[in-house]
Amino acid sequence: MDSSTGQRRRPTILDVAAAAGVSRGTVSRVLNGGHWVSPEALTAVERAIRDTGYTTNHHARSLATGRSNSVAFLLTEPQQLLFDDPNFSILLRGAAQELATRGMPLLLMVAGTRTEREQAVNYIGAGHVDGVLLISSHAGDPVADALVAQGTPVIACGIPLGHEGAVGYVTADDLAGGRRMTRHLLDRGRTRVAHVTGPLDTPGGRLRLEGYRLEIGDAYDESLVEHGDYTRAGGAAAMRALLERRPDLDAVFVGSDLMAAGALQVLREAGRSVPGDVAVGGFDDSGLAVNLEPPLTTMRQPFERISQEMVRLLLEVVEGREPAAITLPASLVERSST
Repeated sequence: MDSSTGQRRRPTILDVAAAAGVSRGTVSRVLNGGHWVSPEALTAVERAIRDTGYTTNHHARSLATGRSNSVAFLLTEPQQLLFDDPNFSILLRGAAQELATRGMPLLLMVAGTRTEREQAVNYIGAGHVDGVLLISSHAGDPVADALVAQGTPVIACGIPLGHEGAVGYVTADDLAGGRRMTRHLLDRGRTRVAHVTGPLDTPGGRLRLEGYRLEIGDAYDESLVEHGDYTRAGGAAAMRALLERRPDLDAVFVGSDLMAAGALQVLREAGRSVPGDVAVGGFDDSGLAVNLEPPLTTMRQPFERISQEMVRLLLEVVEGREPAAITLPASLVERSST
């Protein structure tokens, strides 16, 4: 107890040495990797560290384990998307909260440019973090390639295209979700259902499109499909292209809520009522959908659960276990856009 403040004093190396019955130098050697320390002394110091609470000093713990005791949240998208797309902030918050329960900080890294990618790979490769939560990986992503090559523990959000066997992941069921939204629009009596895809080098872009195609079946028409980029502007551009090419469309399944926001704006400008003339469905339900006009029917991704499972699986890989994969169901949330 510190008599001047009335607060409990943080344990020091001297406290650990006294509790273990060894010298300060022996404790220091243990904290620096345990070289030239007898098994008996090592056991005594480790017990003293636990008993005194010295492991609450994260720097000391890092020295003792050879780990940084931190994790990177690595977003492989332009910086602006971190602020424009609410999905990423929800995942970031969930991961930070989950790690906080384990006393571990989360380092945010954005790698949307070549320079940022190189800096991120070099920093991670130098051992400054124990593992990486990889967000929004694209097929052929050089960051994913580099992390796998250097043996960094990684868990991806979404199926890591090209690295499915080497990298664990947590994902919502994009294929089943795409089918469910398409079926919902068809069941509403819509007969000319269009689809705005996400980027086709992402698992969500590919699998939601596949779900749409499977549900449409023999009636699939390429002229009712337009590719987007998961941005509001991209959704608006795709919607304009669809209206120009297929003015008779009566529904559209948009591959993300942010793109759906852009699509709704274009439909208003074109004088199309929603859902009267055109029913609109999205994918995500990250908070944006309920605030659109009209509120958006969408597929809800369980973002909090995704964050929790990503952290759990990553820490398992850090401890030496094999990477695992989890697919979670997406659920339909009906609102007034359909």
